[in-house]
Amino acid sequence: MKIAVLSCIHGNYEALDTVLLDIDQQSCEKIFCVGDLVGYGPHPNAVISQIRSLDIPTCIGCWDEDVVEGLNACDCSYPSLLAEKRGLQAHEWTNKEIYPENREFLAQLPYSLKEGNLAFVHGSPHSNHEYLLPELDAFVALERVLSTDADVLFCGHTHVPYARTLDASQLQVHVVRGEKVEEINFISPLKRIVNVGSVGEPRHGRPNATYVIYDTDTQDIKLREVPYDYQKTCAAIIDKGLPAIFAWRLARGMEYAERADDPTHVCTR
Repeated sequence: MKIAVLSCIHGNYEALDTVLLDIDQQSCEKIFCVGDLVGYGPHPNAVISQIRSLDIPTCIGCWDEDVVEGLNACDCSYPSLLAEKRGLQAHEWTNKEIYPENREFLAQLPYSLKEGNLAFVHGSPHSNHEYLLPELDAFVALERVLSTDADVLFCGHTHVPYARTLDASQLQVHVVRGEKVEEINFISPLKRIVNVGSVGEPRHGRPNATYVIYDTDTQDIKLREVPYDYQKTCAAIIDKGLPAIFAWRLARGMEYAERADDPTHVCTR
């Protein structure tokens, strides 16, 4: 069975509509979404309505959380004070724009999803604000997958797609029990982390929308990149009064407007 996994649509209806058409052409049987339906983009209600109408299993993203609970991000969630200011503007605009029934829909989204040996989260199993970057320490990466009791962990949040295989390895733990030291050895089977990128705000250097197709029979992973009319979304961003740099970044597929000193940092607030 082929499944499609989406993330980070961010109110970009043009991108979502094009990706859904591509998914249909690829003959996928199921679709999952790992959150961030809103934020940055000009059409949050249209995106949520489309996800709802298709009954796509979705877990909540950090932007979705902020719209439901009130802005809950602090300065450590942004790479700079300027980025934080723009994020606050986007949050305030989205908070005013979103329909009550769509806010209620976001409020009932789960933190994670599970389908057989597959797990789905937005950022990481520990935090929606944690970036599981491709260069993440192998032991930490393995722990994140093991904590889900799954073989494949799908995530988003970074807006940059990748597939990482964590080879089977032997782990050794020494436990002190009274005067004795007990040695525990176990083998971790092969695990994978798949970041599905971003439908609505790609940051891999091109404006094309990205998502992933996973074949549960062959375990094959395809990182899909789909061109769409991003100029239309850019124009809508300007027209709606959102920060113009969002349109500039979208048109260029920028990875970050600014880089965080430590993007792996997990907010403990």
